[in-house]
Amino acid sequence: MKKLMILVISTTMGAALVGCGAATKEIARMSRSERTDVFTEVPAEGAAPAGFVDLIIKASIKTPPEGYYVLEPKGSARGKPGYPFLLSIDGQAVLWKVEGQKEMVPLYDEKGRTSHDPDAGTGMKYAIEKKVRLAPGPHAIFFGIPEEPYFTEVNVSLKEGAPQVLEFKPRYRYKTIPTRIPTFLNGVNSYEIILNGQGLRLQ
Repeated sequence: MKKLMILVISTTMGAALVGCGAATKEIARMSRSERTDVFTEVPAEGAAPAGFVDLIIKASIKTPPEGYYVLEPKGSARGKPGYPFLLSIDGQAVLWKVEGQKEMVPLYDEKGRTSHDPDAGTGMKYAIEKKVRLAPGPHAIFFGIPEEPYFTEVNVSLKEGAPQVLEFKPRYRYKTIPTRIPTFLNGVNSYEIILNGQGLRLQ
């Protein structure tokens, strides 16, 4: 029985490492721009001229503080300034680095019960809100978190006119003891993708 448990654990860890390795390679590949004419980052103020549309990109993640993981890779940005977010649109890539802010969310609610807030606890919160200008129409968007490593892809069709808002909201892995509650301390499981307030199906 013990040998079987060791085999199962080893197989699971091996699969996880293979998955991480594949994600790391894909993120590295997508971080290299093949084009430079797809979009331009613009200030928050001002409207897009005729023939263009502004896309507001929002994304966030909360990580444990620096040193939380015993086997934290050397050079990891978790809990430190300069946490990276990768975005690629139709082959043009940009890497945004965020300073982050220490955030403490109570572990218990006002009645003393364990909080179900995935952000409960002390950690570093990183958030971006960037505006890029590009042509209206269909676009393939790649969003990556190199530190996890994690990425997702989505196809969107943008209409000329009012700014469009594309948001990536993190969903964290669960803790199983004492109850099954998602927590940022266990890392990202996936991202919910929302365009103009409407959830999109993952591609």
